[in-house]
Amino acid sequence: MEDLNPMRPARAKGLLIRLKRFVTDRRGVGAVEFALIAPLLLSLYITSFEITIGLSVAKRVTRSASTIADLVTRETTVDKTVLATMKDVTNSLFAPYTTNNLKIKITGVQLDGSGKPTVAWSWDQSGGKPYAVGAAVNVPSEMRTANSFLIHSEVSVDHQLLMFMSGAVPNSVSNITIGREYFYRQRMGNGVACSNC
Repeated sequence: MEDLNPMRPARAKGLLIRLKRFVTDRRGVGAVEFALIAPLLLSLYITSFEITIGLSVAKRVTRSASTIADLVTRETTVDKTVLATMKDVTNSLFAPYTTNNLKIKITGVQLDGSGKPTVAWSWDQSGGKPYAVGAAVNVPSEMRTANSFLIHSEVSVDHQLLMFMSGAVPNSVSNITIGREYFYRQRMGNGVACSNC
């Protein structure tokens, strides 16, 4: 049967030409690729930024615990007033960050003639005694020198970590506690006494 419409082959040819142009046209490919990759890059950037802040806070917690132990071991006698200033020391080391739910514990640890460590005194940021006098302390074996004295400092803060990875993990704010502890040996005398702990 013969096609009576003379325009049909021309239309079909025109349609094929337009389809070929569409398939071979590369304009806008960069925009499409960017639209596909941009959300992933943005989520990676936000997550890496949040992890960097978390690592910075962890570094400040470590520095705070070390500095507190270092400052206390320079004294032969301390009291609650001196120990309360350690909150200010910690806050100055954390600048420009704020300390959420800051916890500080400072403990004087007496090691007897056999190297057994026990609590001589303890103090926390609220002015209390977190550990009972005479309680056992877990001291690293390399620091168990007979007839010596150690200062044990513990610092912890709460940190909110935003995990934003589209598709990989659910987007959420994770509350984590970052804590560090240090043992320092007394610098002068036979120990560090606390007059009212």
